[in-house]
This record gives sequence, C-alpha cells and structure tokens, in this order.
Amino acid sequence: MVEVVEYRASWPERFAELRDAFATALDTAGVPHRIEHVGSTAVPGLAAKPVIDVDVVVASEHVTAAVQALATIGFVSRGDLGIPGRQAFRTPDRFAPSNTYVVEDGSLALRNHLGVRDVLRADEALREEYAAVKCRAAETATDIDDYLDRKSDVLDRVLRAAGLTDEERAAIAASTRGITGRGAHG
Repeated sequence: MVEVVEYRASWPERFAELRDAFATALDTAGVPHRIEHVGSTAVPGLAAKPVIDVDVVVASEHVTAAVQALATIGFVSRGDLGIPGRQAFRTPDRFAPSNTYVVEDGSLALRNHLGVRDVLRADEALREEYAAVKCRAAETATDIDDYLDRKSDVLDRVLRAAGLTDEERAAIAASTRGITGRGAHG
C-alpha cells in the first residue's frame, strides 16, 4: 500500500532541518554544494507521500566527497541504483522519513526533480490533476511499481511542460520501471 496524504505545512520546516544538518557536514568537509527540496513535499498544496526528498547538488568532481561527508552523519551509500548522475542512501533513523540523493549538477536526474517541482509549483491545474491521479493511484495500486505506472501519463506531461525532450522523458520512464526502493517521485 502506498500512503499519500494532504499537503502538510510542516514539510518546509522539516526540509530546513535536514538542509542545515547536511550543509554542516558538507561545509565541514569543504564540499561546494547547494541543497534542493524536491519531490511532491516541495510543492505547496500538493498531496504527497509523507517523505521529504532532498537533492544535494554538487559538481561531478565532488560526488565522492559529498557521499563521504554524508556518511559522517550516518548515511549509507546505495550507489546510483540505475539512475545515472545520482547517488542514493539508506537514511539514518534521525533523518527519517526522507530520501536523500547526491546529484551531479546538470544531470538528467536533477533536471527531472527540479522540472517536476517547478512546473507543479507554477501550474495550479496540472498540480491539481497530478494530486488527484496520485490519490487514486495510492488507493488502488497493488505496489509501488503499480502506483508509479498509474501516474506515469500525467507525470510525462509535467516533464514535457518542464522542457524535457522525448528522449529524456523516455530515459526517465525507463529508469523508473521496476524500481522499488529507488526513490521515485512522490
């Protein structure tokens, strides 16, 4: 069963707590970075799985150092899980529920996350449609893969509105097939 809940005003505050903890670890390690709140919890008013998604954005030459910096606060690297330009982690209990990724600046993984967030923040009609599809999918899906499949058409339209090409959207769709545990869009 997939849990989707109404938007919670506490999500930006929780993101800020995570951002501050991550920034401290990254700053201590001397890793240049920016930290983005992504996923559905980053879109005011959007129903979401109650899990904060965070992208730690670094230049490709700083990925290893960023992964090591997050390890100092308890994150365990899971590798890219089949998503180029992105490193996923097991989340320590004190940072749960969240999904944290180190993503290469400019990567398709980052453009995917930012594109979905920014389009849904800007387009109320598409945001409402996406929320309705997500809620129906959560009620009827047999598992996370079924949930993702049930919302894939509207998500593709969101990504098209974000300016991603047919090839980029196809690559994203292919990477999210059968991805239980990879941390897809909420």
